[in-house]
Amino acid sequence: MAEGLSAELPPEIVIVTGMSGAGRSTAARALEDLDWFVVDNLPPGLLPTMIELAGRTRGAVPRVAAVVDVRSMAFTEDLLSTVEALRSRGIAARVVFLEASDEALVRRFESVRRPHPLQGEGRLTDGIARERETLRAIRGEADLVIDTSQSNVHQLKAKVIGFFGEAEEAKPRANVVSFGFKHGLPVDADLVLDCRFLPNPHWVPELRPLNGRDGPVREYVLAQGGAKEMLDAYTEVLRLLIEGYRREGKHYMTLAVGCTGGKHRSVAMAERFGEILGEEGVEVHVVHRDVGRE
Repeated sequence: MAEGLSAELPPEIVIVTGMSGAGRSTAARALEDLDWFVVDNLPPGLLPTMIELAGRTRGAVPRVAAVVDVRSMAFTEDLLSTVEALRSRGIAARVVFLEASDEALVRRFESVRRPHPLQGEGRLTDGIARERETLRAIRGEADLVIDTSQSNVHQLKAKVIGFFGEAEEAKPRANVVSFGFKHGLPVDADLVLDCRFLPNPHWVPELRPLNGRDGPVREYVLAQGGAKEMLDAYTEVLRLLIEGYRREGKHYMTLAVGCTGGKHRSVAMAERFGEILGEEGVEVHVVHRDVGRE
């Protein structure tokens, strides 16, 4: 492998993995639409060979996406060691991990009436739990974790295209997600901010029906004592994270901003953090997960 990779420029490589039923195939189709060369169900041990062959095409296959699932033998150990070996050779191998809640996965498997690949003679939930434990290590090493619990195929495809659709690969990207603590934490968050210390516009009658994207709510939230200080302090933290991620070759970050219901404070603050990150040269996608759920 070393001779082939040294003779030709290696392609960009993305490894798509994660929970069965979380959307690996949808992510792969989105990458195909972006002209990536996609290989499905590739055993981890064949990744170096695939990259070597792509490198010999003299640029005809500049970007390769490999979909790797839990059915590969010795999955976690093989994949982790392969990724480490590729990175040690200077190959930018990035890992995208797709996951979803147990409830979402159960619904999806039941809707298509097929068993989980690790279910065996047990229940569907047993297979999901076994797979989640098997993949725990590779999830921890992933460059990008996407939670698809509340996403349909079109939303997931749009998210993947948003991350990989630009030609300028070195530019950092960030998802800023507002959420309500009462609806649960976003499981794919790299950093969680709690805005519940700010006065709640819910208790202001004229602001209650609005949300944090509306001017009056935004002005109310940002004018509260502590709001500016929080923005300033976390902006410094984000600068450190972004610079550290750049050094480590990690191009993606998910910032979760929460309040009680995910309608007022977190939305206003998430919008402002999105603006700040944009000013820092980060490509930003702002999502308000829980607006409309109240």
